[in-house]
Formats: sequence, C-alpha cells, structure tokens
Amino acid sequence: MGSAEDIPSSSSDNDNSNNSETQVVLNVYDLTPLNQYTYWFGFGIFHSGIEVHGKEYGFGAHDFPVSGVFEVEPRNCPGFIYRCSIHLGRITMPPSEFRTFIESAASEYHGDTYHLISKNCNHFTEDISCRLIGKHIPGWVNRLARLGMENSSIKFLALLCRRSFLNNFDTREPAAVDFIAILCKYTFSSVFTSKLSSWSSILSGVRAKDILKLSCFACLLYWSLAC
Repeated sequence: MGSAEDIPSSSSDNDNSNNSETQVVLNVYDLTPLNQYTYWFGFGIFHSGIEVHGKEYGFGAHDFPVSGVFEVEPRNCPGFIYRCSIHLGRITMPPSEFRTFIESAASEYHGDTYHLISKNCNHFTEDISCRLIGKHIPGWVNRLARLGMENSSIKFLALLCRRSFLNNFDTREPAAVDFIAILCKYTFSSVFTSKLSSWSSILSGVRAKDILKLSCFACLLYWSLAC
C-alpha cells in the first residue's frame, strides 16, 4: 500500500456538539490500469478507504505486528488512482468518540496480518462500514478476493499491481490463462471454462490489451443478451 501518516493521538481533537453528525463515505481507487477494461463487467483490483469526519482511513501491509491502519486526506491516498466516492450513510458520533472507535478497530488490523485474499484493505472498510452503519460496501469493490483463486492465480493477481504489468503480460503463462478463465467463469458456463486452460497456444500470440478487451466485450455481450 502507499505510504501514509499514522493515526494521530485522540488528544489532538477539538470537538464540539455541532459537528457530531457526519457522512460515512467509501473512497475507491484503482490499483492497476487494467481496471479500465474490467470495471464495466464487475471486476477490478481496487483499494478503498473509509472517510469519516473529514479524514480517510485505510489498511495496508507491513512487516511488523502493529496496526496497519493509516490516515490520509480524503480521495488522496498515495500510490493509487482515485476512481469514485460512494456515500454509505450518516452517523451521529462526536469526533472524539469516533477517534476512540477507529483506534480500537485499528488494533485488530496489524500490518503483518494483511492478506490479499482474506484480509485486505477492502475487508477493513467493509468491517468499519458494518460497525458504523450496519451496511456492506458494494460487492464489486472486493469481488476478486471472494472468488477463492488458486495459488497460480494469486501470483498473477500480484503481477497486476505492478505498473509494468501490461508490458510484461505473457499469455503463455499458466497463471495468465487461469486469470482469464476466472473472468469467464464468473460469466459463462463451466463447460466453456473447462476448455479454456487448453487454449494457451492460441493465446500466446495475442497482445495483453487485445485479449482483455476481447474478454470484456464478450462478457458485456453475454450479459446484455441474458438480461
């Protein structure tokens, strides 16, 4: 995750009764340019932060057994490309009370427990949203993490987070084929998907951008006909 300042002490807050009500906002960011192709049919690799009382809180990985929760200016998380904001609801909670709440929640999210599939930044925002307003974040924000991908696909997912991904994409790699199969499996039948793993020789000569565009178009076409 991008570097960011630690959560400051609650002693720095100067509260008054007039600013107890606040919006709870989910700010969503792109982790990879690949999202511009996959977003339109419900997929993507996203970072999210939860905005309350004018500050945004996120969760990131590091190597130490201390909190990985950090605070940044809303819609300005370093290292990511801002996509959109989703208003989740409103709460009535003084800043000092919220500070106590977020510091307590942060103690449950150590940086060395971060996991791309089972405990990532979107799991954190989902948890905070449910605790504050009893509402889930939109499913598409963390959809890939819920697909239960195999090890080879997890490896490929990590590659997607690199800025050089599209230049280094190799459709001959099993992980790449597995990832494309996952995209199709979410839309098409298991019969179609079971045959995809044998297509590496066909895919090997196709550029990454072209095959991703083709996959997106096929899924969009299928969904438009199915509706």
